[in-house]
Amino acid sequence: MRLPRPWPRPFWRLVKRLTPSSLFGRSLLIVVLPVALLQVAVTYVFFDVHWQEVNGRLCAALAGDVSQVVDRVSRDPDAAHLVSVRRDALEMFELSIDFEPGAVLPSQNPAGGRALSLAAFRQGREATPLVEALGKRLTQPFRVDAERYPGLVDIRVATAGGVLRILAPKDRAFASRGHIFILWLTAATILLMAVAVLFIRNQVRAIERLAQAADAFGRGQDIPFRPHGAREVRQAAGAFLAMKSRLQRHVEQRTVLLAAVSHDLRTPITRLKLHLAMSRRSARTEAMAADVHEMEAMIDEYLAFARGEGSEGAETIRVEDLLAAVGEGARLTGVKIALESDRGLEVRGRPTALRRALANLVHNAVSHAEHVTLSAQASPLGGVEIVVDDDGPGIPPERYEDAFAPFSRLDPTRAPNAKGVGLGLAIARDVVRGHGGELTLGVSPLGGLRTRVRLP
Repeated sequence: MRLPRPWPRPFWRLVKRLTPSSLFGRSLLIVVLPVALLQVAVTYVFFDVHWQEVNGRLCAALAGDVSQVVDRVSRDPDAAHLVSVRRDALEMFELSIDFEPGAVLPSQNPAGGRALSLAAFRQGREATPLVEALGKRLTQPFRVDAERYPGLVDIRVATAGGVLRILAPKDRAFASRGHIFILWLTAATILLMAVAVLFIRNQVRAIERLAQAADAFGRGQDIPFRPHGAREVRQAAGAFLAMKSRLQRHVEQRTVLLAAVSHDLRTPITRLKLHLAMSRRSARTEAMAADVHEMEAMIDEYLAFARGEGSEGAETIRVEDLLAAVGEGARLTGVKIALESDRGLEVRGRPTALRRALANLVHNAVSHAEHVTLSAQASPLGGVEIVVDDDGPGIPPERYEDAFAPFSRLDPTRAPNAKGVGLGLAIARDVVRGHGGELTLGVSPLGGLRTRVRLP
């Protein structure tokens, strides 16, 4: 029984759409997301709990000192006593006081008082920790202004003879070192992120190189590759190298075996051809000669299909030269084809194998058509696109895939002794896929068959 998902399916689709698709992005997200959440939690706890508690205690201490100064001034507002209070307040409490006889408090509390408490300002309360602390200590009316002076808090208290003005350092009421904490937190986060990015990038690069080596090997190229990275990545790379070595040995053994079979079969075929050439010509000898020629063609095409030109090295090929060579080979057989190619196109591959694949496509076209064109241009999807068009009868779309089957001959009217055993398209597709490309069939603008080769 399948259990229901705790979240609806559209939610998971949105999550998959928003999350990175690469291994580097996902690994970085696994590292970055917990660190970011941790930093947010630490910052929240520090500012909303610890910092407010520190501010409250600082404000309570300052309110006590202010209350003591106000009590001394209220008991004896004489000028000589005020000088003594001013001196003691400056030396003991770092408070600067001034008495304004006959003055009155402003009608409204300055808005700056709210700046002393981020939590109070966010909640929309008029009181701040300092205002609350002073309210608990003082019975006289007072006002607090934290914005008039950059580094001071202006506290004014109404007394019997006037207004007592007290200037206190702002750091006595406000923990002003919070930005340093944020700075250190940010610097540590950036350092950890940089280390994480370098480490993850190094691990992902090992996987990317393994993928590049596997892709190059699939296209018949051999690039230098050495296992490195984490243990699991090195284990996968070692398995790939072992598989690559086994495949190369298998191909070499198969090639040697086919070469031996080719040599052994060609010897009796050559003797048969010699005996037929020395025999008296007749209808029977002509039929036997045709069978020998068909046998020789079958052996040649089968060996080419099985060998796949796998031992040839890859190199940079100019597409214009490749098409010219294929066209020249077709002209030597008495066939004329039209060549069209963009200038400057190049591909990386095995020239003999590609030339043989294109020659097979052209041979199939000229066998069933009167006009054939061979063109090449840059593909919109990247790489190079080579197209063979003809005006022949074509192939029904439902039989396109059957045409690539080895030994498949779609022409039912074709003479059984005609040269060719149905391996041309199979060989061409094998070669193109071996270069990392694709061969497809379609309808030609000339009315026949279009064969399209895409190479990276």
